[in-house]
Amino acid sequence: MHCPFCGHIETKVTDSRLAAEGRQIRRRRECLACGERYTTFETAELLMPQVVKSDQTREPFDEHKLRSGMLKALEKRPVANDATEAAIGRICHKLRSLGEREVPARQLGEMVMEELRHLDEVAYVRFASVYRSFQDVEAFHDEIAHLRHRRRRDDTTGQLSFLEGSAGPQDKGKKRERDK
Repeated sequence: MHCPFCGHIETKVTDSRLAAEGRQIRRRRECLACGERYTTFETAELLMPQVVKSDQTREPFDEHKLRSGMLKALEKRPVANDATEAAIGRICHKLRSLGEREVPARQLGEMVMEELRHLDEVAYVRFASVYRSFQDVEAFHDEIAHLRHRRRRDDTTGQLSFLEGSAGPQDKGKKRERDK
């Protein structure tokens, strides 16, 4: 590290500690030539992969674009901002964890749909309809049938469902009460 005051190449570290909730290291340095002290911060540089689109063009991953697409799908849905930000964080973490320089757009889209499926089923269907380019009502019907099937297998979402016939056990008991 060159001294910012005199440009000398040799400095010594006098103090190191964690900063920014453990995401950075703060170091106090002293120049061995002029004796001036200054602070530096070290941060890990984690590069996100390039996104390979269906036409084989590549573009840098854009977290803003990811957030925008998810928020559009979640528009006017009862999902907390914290839950949305956590989902975006999980997607970014998965992308970093892949350790790949490139990721197909289809794989990224599937990650987004998986997170939306856990957040809100309506948002999931909205995103899937655009992402998978549904051409007719039958495509919506097929996707909802697939969602119903998955929901029966994994009924731990804790969301209210817009799918008919997928009422929880407490709702079935209420229905029996009303039918009497």
